Amino acid sequence: MKATQALHAQGQSLWLDNITRGLLNSGQLLRYISDYDVTGLTSNPSIFDKAIESGDYDDAIRAKSAQGRSGEDLFFDLAVEDLQRAADLFLPVHERTDGVDGWVSLEVSPLLAYDTAATIKAATQLHARAARPNLFIKIPGTREGLPAITECVANGVPINVTLLFSAEQYLAAAGAFLDGVERRVSQGLDPVVGSVASVFMSRWDVAVAGQVPADLKDKLALAVGLDTYRAYRHILDSERAQRLENSGARMQRLLWASTSTKDPAAPDTLYVHGLSAPFTINTMPDKTLTDFYDHGEVGPPMPADGGDSDAMLARFADAGVDLAALAAKLQSDGAKSFDADWKDLMSRVAAQSAALGARA
Repeated sequence: MKATQALHAQGQSLWLDNITRGLLNSGQLLRYISDYDVTGLTSNPSIFDKAIESGDYDDAIRAKSAQGRSGEDLFFDLAVEDLQRAADLFLPVHERTDGVDGWVSLEVSPLLAYDTAATIKAATQLHARAARPNLFIKIPGTREGLPAITECVANGVPINVTLLFSAEQYLAAAGAFLDGVERRVSQGLDPVVGSVASVFMSRWDVAVAGQVPADLKDKLALAVGLDTYRAYRHILDSERAQRLENSGARMQRLLWASTSTKDPAAPDTLYVHGLSAPFTINTMPDKTLTDFYDHGEVGPPMPADGGDSDAMLARFADAGVDLAALAAKLQSDGAKSFDADWKDLMSRVAAQSAALGARA
């Protein structure tokens, strides 16, 4: 049994962290679905930026520019088209799993991360524009993003909560989701609204590299993962969740993001092997996916009680790592990075549009 199959047998979904027109046109995404057991995907602005730079979108950009499309409108035309095609490829998975799996994700502008009302409006419009039952709208789990998540879920918009880094941030996101579902139950609406909470892993180890003893190298992210998984299981087993399930609701799933290994001396499947757990998702870039398929091994299921996470996190605290402050910084830095990536993407779209128009 291939490692990707073994991961599914353990109850974890494997998603691709990539979407480009070339991936769709070449049939590679379909091969990932059929041969690599991929059952969903996520996307982000930097992925589109690189794909547009490669020339994959030149014909589409030329045509849309001629129609007067530009900037964010032009980009979202391209992104929605790609994600609609991807959503259609994953629809059989979505239907077979009764909506648990088979999702794709489209992100609102990261520039809205601290604007609740604008995020709600953009998420609602994007979801309607995409018109696919298995498409998540990504909203960051910032303080301003949390009420937007609640409002969107209450309105029936499936949400991928992004930019989470710790158990505390995850719990806030889960609470925002549950608030939205409870509103639907109180109004007699269908309580089933798809959602995942995306917790970023590898950035923890990058943040403390060279600042902690050698025996703690590349161990912080997995310790945070164990702590977050304990919080997740606590939510799933809570009376609040069980009351909602009794009303027909389905719980938000935990998703591990940023799972490519950044340390060249560490195993290339470190954040796949160590984060295996049922009713969770691991989304990974092409290289991590192919590495795991080729030589990966599925680790033991994560313990529901957090295992040795408390002891390990205490060691990092003793080494001078302020975990709460670092989690806040990682989220803030992540939002700034997303902003920069988005601005780079918009510059790329504008430059490509201008160049193609000049050549027409």
